[in-house]
Amino acid sequence: MHRASNFASTSRRRRRRRTALAHKDSSRNTQMHPLDNPIWNALGTKQSHFAENYGILRRFPPEVTPLGGFPEANEEGFAAVRGLLASGGGLGLFLPTRMEAPEGLEIMLEGALLQMILENDAQLEPSRHSHDFIELGEADVADMVELATLTKPGPFGTRTREMGTYLGIRKGGKLVAMAGERLKLPGYTEISAVCTHPDHLGHGYAGFLMTILANCIRERDERPFLHVRPENTRAVQLYERLGFKHRLLSHYAVFRAAKPTAAHAITET
Repeated sequence: MHRASNFASTSRRRRRRRTALAHKDSSRNTQMHPLDNPIWNALGTKQSHFAENYGILRRFPPEVTPLGGFPEANEEGFAAVRGLLASGGGLGLFLPTRMEAPEGLEIMLEGALLQMILENDAQLEPSRHSHDFIELGEADVADMVELATLTKPGPFGTRTREMGTYLGIRKGGKLVAMAGERLKLPGYTEISAVCTHPDHLGHGYAGFLMTILANCIRERDERPFLHVRPENTRAVQLYERLGFKHRLLSHYAVFRAAKPTAAHAITET
């Protein structure tokens, strides 16, 4: 069991100079920002050990997360998606804008996606209350999946916790809140799977866990960021109170291979 101050003080992350981040951001105007294509960039850098490559497409193992990415949403990229999904399954992509499903694919789920970032000069709002919490591990996976399935903070599989540090709060032995790290790329770490059991809302658990994670990320001289559905106003307002700013409005879509039409099936036979 941890208290917030003890967890932060025992972090063994190596510090890097903040000037390195400032130097990186000086190139924003001359090239695409790495957070404009975070999945692709994560799988090509700090999370390359997870990468499964299909042509120009990179994806995580499905049991880690069903997310993948490509350099651009063009014919070459979607040709790789079609090849990957020909044998079944689905793939989640972050896209610049909403688009119709390319030939041979269909969209199972889609929606707007708001990216928010905690800037270096933002002051995290201190939690009004401190709570006992734990770092979640292999023994907690079943409870983590159960909570994520109930609350639907985003895709969460049996190996998602391998992507980074996950923290949780238990009450009466039951996991009632959690938050963790998902995408990691140089200078940035995403906070994800922020969720609270509906019977335990109103205690500030989500903001408390996020503040601890954000402080640990900052101790590594990285910037926390996150993704949220913009219609989830309760979550957006929480993140704004914590100091996160709107950075990018994009789109997410989960693709699968299109089922053959009746006419196509007759032609094939």
